[in-house]
Amino acid sequence: MSYKPQRIRDPIHNLIEFKANEFEDALWRVIQTRPFQRLRRIKQLGFSEMVYPGATHSRFAHSLGVFHTARKLMTVIEKHLGQENFVLSRSHHALAAALAHDLGHGPFSHAFEEVGRRLDLKMAHHEHVSNLLIRDSEVSEALNTLGSGFANDVANVINSAGPGNIYSAVVSSQFDADRLDYMRRDSLMTCTHHGAIDFEWLIANLEVGSIPSGVDDRP
Repeated sequence: MSYKPQRIRDPIHNLIEFKANEFEDALWRVIQTRPFQRLRRIKQLGFSEMVYPGATHSRFAHSLGVFHTARKLMTVIEKHLGQENFVLSRSHHALAAALAHDLGHGPFSHAFEEVGRRLDLKMAHHEHVSNLLIRDSEVSEALNTLGSGFANDVANVINSAGPGNIYSAVVSSQFDADRLDYMRRDSLMTCTHHGAIDFEWLIANLEVGSIPSGVDDRP
């Protein structure tokens, strides 16, 4: 089977490319699904445009940026571990999770979730809805072309309470792809300097290491 490369122009990352291989072709098909395309109409910062008129960016653009950032982080991990110790399947699960992590967001993003908490609406919690969409929708159909159960493995990465391994840390940790994208994207679109980071320098100098669990709680 032949695959076609795809490219998206992004205001933060310039070109976000999807390579001509089975894995990234499947992710491209995830992007074409109705649940993912719906994110074009979900504002990243809710009502913030009332104060910052430029803050009209979407969860769609953010999700693409998180995937792109996660792929850069995964390259650092592969370099650190070496090709013989790098687990490609775990990397693929984490990258797919990075792309799909915000699928369940409702109108105006977190502002909608606050309403949901007050009214006890389970379907207002984006983590819950994301889990449902990844496991049983057009999204799961696209992901499961990579193997039976692939979609469930992706959902499990997102649902984990914390980073269980170095791969899932790319999706959820104190230095994850989500934060690295929204800090830059929100700063640009609101025209503020809050959260500005030197992303290219960080990636170029990023190292992987081990620390004892709970080290942040020690005096």
